Amino acid sequence: MSIPADALLPNTTNEVAFTIAAVERDTRISKDTLRIWERRYGFPLPSRDANGERLYSPEQIERLRHVKRLMDAGHRPGRIVALELAELRRLGDHTDSLAQTAMSKSNPDTAEPDDKLTADLLDLLRHHDPRALRRALMQQLLVLGLARFIGEVVVPLLGEVGQAWSRGRLEVFEEHLCSEILESVLRGAVASLPEPEAQAAPRVLLATLPIEAHGLGLLMAEALLGANGCDCMNLGRQTPLSDVVMAARVFRADIVALSFSTAVNTNHALEGLADLRSALPADVELWAGCTLVALQRRSGADVQVFSRLADIELQVARWRGRGEPVKHPHRATGIPDR
Repeated sequence: MSIPADALLPNTTNEVAFTIAAVERDTRISKDTLRIWERRYGFPLPSRDANGERLYSPEQIERLRHVKRLMDAGHRPGRIVALELAELRRLGDHTDSLAQTAMSKSNPDTAEPDDKLTADLLDLLRHHDPRALRRALMQQLLVLGLARFIGEVVVPLLGEVGQAWSRGRLEVFEEHLCSEILESVLRGAVASLPEPEAQAAPRVLLATLPIEAHGLGLLMAEALLGANGCDCMNLGRQTPLSDVVMAARVFRADIVALSFSTAVNTNHALEGLADLRSALPADVELWAGCTLVALQRRSGADVQVFSRLADIELQVARWRGRGEPVKHPHRATGIPDR
């Protein structure tokens, strides 16, 4: 586990244990949530050091990683927090299988992901060979084209990376390395896209709000929008809301598109969307890409929330025809958070 050495402390049995701050960083579950679960569900149940501070075992952290991944997929904490590790693993495998089936049914024209290719790419990542991984990705991009590359290579790879992380089989630095390499490949692909036809293309401003530090999902959305002939301006990560509003006016944006990873606080995300919606002109559409089920359910009708990258093409076609927004059942598949 990628936790700083000073966050590791011996507990009363001389076993390695981790502070609550370290657990928060490693599992992406807030300290407040950990304390609430301790009181409400009896897990995690940490030991205490001489000063009464909570100390968590490696086994508890592994369980919490699985819980976090299942929550990201839409499971309610009350039904999974108290489950044993073996049960969490079985439920995770079943959830991943259902998600893959839903994705293939929702994209009938997309080929099945190549499991061997994904495994080979993951092996290059584990062997810490960034040049070889980048070359392999570039080769697939040239063979498949940008849209298929994202759907058939990037999304499955990120799914496997997330699953490996949740099971403690991949370090956080390896996850970050994968994201950085994918970003570099996608940025090159976006830069090579042809100029959009002004009259046919909606102008799309992309950004994440200050609460969101992840930008890969935003870059993937930009790539797919560009491949569909949209004129894009990507402001990148952690853009102040006031700057998003100003840029939308200067860029004369038809659409403002935000990306939210599963690491964000849902209430903060909803507040940001509400504030931005009220500050933008009524004729500027507000789109949000996110797999957080709670955000999808609680966002207003005047915000289009997508759980699948495939929805982008549908919504662009709808915008050009000025029809009603395309509605889909809320599904937690398709948009990674890395």
